[in-house]
Amino acid sequence: MLNPQLNKNGELQHLLTIEGLPKSNIIHILDTASSFVSIGDREVKKVPLMRGKSVFNLFFENSTRTRTTFEIASKRLSADVINLNISASSSSKGESLLDTIDNLAAMHADMFVVRHAESGAPYLIAKHLSDTGQSHVHVVNAGDGRHAHPTQGLLDMYTIRHYKKDFTNLTVAIVGDILHSRVARSDIHALTTLGVPEVRAIGPRTLLPSGLEQMGVRVFHNMEEGLKGVDVIIMLRLQNERMSGALLPSAQEFFKSYGLTTERLALAKPDAIVMHPGPMNRGVEIESAVADGKQAVILPQVTFGIAVRMAVMSILAGN
Repeated sequence: MLNPQLNKNGELQHLLTIEGLPKSNIIHILDTASSFVSIGDREVKKVPLMRGKSVFNLFFENSTRTRTTFEIASKRLSADVINLNISASSSSKGESLLDTIDNLAAMHADMFVVRHAESGAPYLIAKHLSDTGQSHVHVVNAGDGRHAHPTQGLLDMYTIRHYKKDFTNLTVAIVGDILHSRVARSDIHALTTLGVPEVRAIGPRTLLPSGLEQMGVRVFHNMEEGLKGVDVIIMLRLQNERMSGALLPSAQEFFKSYGLTTERLALAKPDAIVMHPGPMNRGVEIESAVADGKQAVILPQVTFGIAVRMAVMSILAGN
């Protein structure tokens, strides 16, 4: 089966998921992003690679951080950005998703950045564009349901590579609500593709999906055991809005067993880095002393996210 993300020459046509994305494509995105980050690593350059192109941000689900970084990334590339608040638009009047897409494509859209509560929505859009002869329009998945969040996975890989240089000798722990996390899925696919020898999942049984072992992940239910000797800790947000039923006794109980404290961080390697896709719940997943401490790279992740999203969009646009 042809990868729907790639054209017949193996080049990126859409970015829908990291699952099945060849290692060479991932490295190409990371290297391109690297060229946009200036010396000192806090500044992202302005490069007019998408002048005259239109990027439509279609957020069917709320998101401040992802939408803002996509908007900044588009503007740094000199693209025209159109933000659509879909919940207040025609889809609430009964227009179907694909009708909305056709209407926007008729307005000369070059790229759709799509966040949707339903898993698979970006695939549906990409397939529709291809079926209707509009394959010059590219789709970037900015998060779909519990399924994937590829640009977050890529910016996490960029951050790890920046601080650890090489993937092939690392132990990476992903902690918390993996069951509801599209970020965790994207991270696991990226880490295993890039050759990380040990990926660990740490969390209560109720928040870990089945099948993690088949994905090449070691599962731990005890936080202390799981953190021993790790190089990278990726903390996840508790996805309260996606939980149904009592998966957790309480946020306090979760913090007692799985919160990242200074004491627990000390079990990892002394130069371990702490990551979080944000927004953080302080005192639930992570103690403020850790979030603001010298091992946390949570704010650099946000900066690198702009460069990574610039890289994805400029590659799709043919630069």
